[in-house]
Amino acid sequence: MSDPLAGFVGFAEALREAGLPCDAHRVQAYLAAVREVDLTDPEQLYWAGRLTLCADPDDLPRYDAAFDGWFTAAETRPGRRSRQAVPKRAKIASLAQAPSGEGESGAEPDRLRVAASEDEVLRHRDLAELSVAERAHLRELLAKLRPVLPMRSSPRRRAARRGTLDPSRTLRAMLAGGGEPVRLAYRRRSARPRRLVLLIDVSGSMGPYADALLRFAHVVARRAPGRVEVFTLGTRLTRVSRQLRLRDPEHAMLAAAAAVPDFAGGTRLGETMRAFLDRWGQRGVARRSVVTVFSDGWERGDPGLLGEQLARLRRLAHVVLWVNPHAGRAGYAPVQSGIVAALPYLDRLLAGHSLATLEQLLVEIADA
Repeated sequence: MSDPLAGFVGFAEALREAGLPCDAHRVQAYLAAVREVDLTDPEQLYWAGRLTLCADPDDLPRYDAAFDGWFTAAETRPGRRSRQAVPKRAKIASLAQAPSGEGESGAEPDRLRVAASEDEVLRHRDLAELSVAERAHLRELLAKLRPVLPMRSSPRRRAARRGTLDPSRTLRAMLAGGGEPVRLAYRRRSARPRRLVLLIDVSGSMGPYADALLRFAHVVARRAPGRVEVFTLGTRLTRVSRQLRLRDPEHAMLAAAAAVPDFAGGTRLGETMRAFLDRWGQRGVARRSVVTVFSDGWERGDPGLLGEQLARLRRLAHVVLWVNPHAGRAGYAPVQSGIVAALPYLDRLLAGHSLATLEQLLVEIADA
C-alpha cells in the first residue's frame, strides 16, 4: 500500500521551485510533522509546513502563496478569519485519502499520488537494474537533490546577538554615544563549509553504477564548487573536479569521460589511494575533510597496502565514509579483500545502490 503522505513531497518540491531552501532534513521534518496533525484541518497543516520548511522571514510570503496555490483555490491562508475552511478541508482530505472517481476534486490528487508513487518506487530500485527510460527519469530526480555540506567552526568571529563581548565595537558605540555604554556588542565564531572529497571507483565491477555516481557527484560539486573535490579510482587516479563543475550535466559527463582513461578497467585501490594521499590528500585536500569512497571493495593489488593508506587517510580526514553498492542487499557480508582491509579505519560503511541510499548519504555527510 502506498504512503498516503507521498503527495506532500510534491508540495516541498513546489516550495523549492519558489526559492525556499527545502533540503532533505526539512522535508523529513515536514513529513514527520504532517503525520502528527489532523490532515483535514488546514490550520494545523499550514503551521506544520511553516515551522519546518521556512528558514527565514523572507520565506513566509512565498510559503503562503505556495500553500494557497497547492492546497486550496481560496485567496486566504489559515490564520485569517475570512478563510474558507470547507474547500480547504475537502482539498486536504483528498490528499490524505485520494478517493478515485468521486468528482473533479479527486482527479488532480490521484495524478499526484501516481506520480509520487512512481518516483518512490524508482528511488528504491537498484541502479544497476534500471532501464533506459528509468535512467533518464533518475537523472531528473538527481537534478532535484539539494545537498547540504557539513560545516566547521571558523577562527574568524562575526557580529552576533549573543556570544562573547566584542570590546572594539562596544568601545566605538560608547564613543558615538558620548561615552555612555548604550549597547553592548557581541561576537561569535562563524561557520564555513567543510571540504568534501568524493573518490569514485570506475572499474569494471562498478560499471553499472559509475554513471549514476558521477552524476550524483556532479550535483554535489555544483552545489559548492570551491569546497568539493572529485576523483576517480581504477588502475590510476584521475581528478575530475573541474569537469564536474560544468553547469550542464551532459557536458560534464562527456568531459569527465574524456578525462578518465581507465573506465571499466581493473582495480588497484591501494595504489590509487596512495597516489591520492601523496599528491593531494597530504597537501591539504583531505585534512579535516569529509572523505567518501564509492567502491565495492574488489582489490587486485595488495590489500595490506590499502589498509596502510586508509590508516593514513583516517589520521588526516575528519570523517571517512565508504559507500558500497552491494551493502544494501540482503545477506551481504563485508568479505571482499578491500573492504576487510579498510573496515577498521572507516566511520561508516553505507549502501549506495539506489537513489534513496544516496539521499541517506547526503544526510550522513551533512551531519558529519
